Amino acid sequence: MTSAGSSDVVARLRAAGCVFAEDEARLLTEAAAETGVALESLVAQRVTGSPLEHLLGWAEFRGVRVVVSPGVFVPRQRTAFLVDRAVELIHAGAGHPVVVDLCCGSGALGLAAATSAAAEGRPVTLAASDIDPVAVECARKNLTPLGAPVYEGDLFEPLPEELRGCVDILLCNTPYVPSEMIARMPPEARDHEPRTALDGGPDGLDVFRRVAAEAADWLSPGGHLLVESSENQAPLALAILAEHGLDGLVAESEEHYATVVIGSRPR
Repeated sequence: MTSAGSSDVVARLRAAGCVFAEDEARLLTEAAAETGVALESLVAQRVTGSPLEHLLGWAEFRGVRVVVSPGVFVPRQRTAFLVDRAVELIHAGAGHPVVVDLCCGSGALGLAAATSAAAEGRPVTLAASDIDPVAVECARKNLTPLGAPVYEGDLFEPLPEELRGCVDILLCNTPYVPSEMIARMPPEARDHEPRTALDGGPDGLDVFRRVAAEAADWLSPGGHLLVESSENQAPLALAILAEHGLDGLVAESEEHYATVVIGSRPR
């Protein structure tokens, strides 16, 4: 692409509200060269709101390149904080940990946690599940190379029975946006990501409640459930965990603007 052409792409992206227009122009140009898709087509889709990650076919998450297909939830950078906490808990435990990525979407959380733990000498047994067949297909592209199965179904329903009572780390990025707030989300999320990955019901905690109700049956003694929430939702989330016999705590990160609620099964 010529310098003049590059400047034009940057200008169009910036006019569309892309904060990192120069970086996006470079990435889209590289994607066009690698895939054979016309740069003009990619730019046109981006300026009308398509997520950059869907156009590139991948997202960078916690140092790992994650395949992200159109129609699949794009992993948020703030969720790296949840993975950080999970990896700490993996290292604090004993034996060979079992990790499940529930509501897995692209499988980004499980992929990042397993990759990081293995790099630090703590390989894990990983499995994942999601109710959306498009997400399941995408997650399999990311997790099959690790030997991790991805099951299709509603929450715990598709998991094999042998995992019951054996899960040491349960990663669960449940949708937590209150229904009435969906309309206020950026168009690239609201219009291009599945509603089931965003809408958490009236107070944002509907799916979390369902997970908390069954988590103790699937966690090993001393096992941990990690869920992202908003800061305002955290007190109610702790109360829900307590109702179902889980010891709760809240971890917060100013750097990532992230809140993680952790529920632990007593030993």
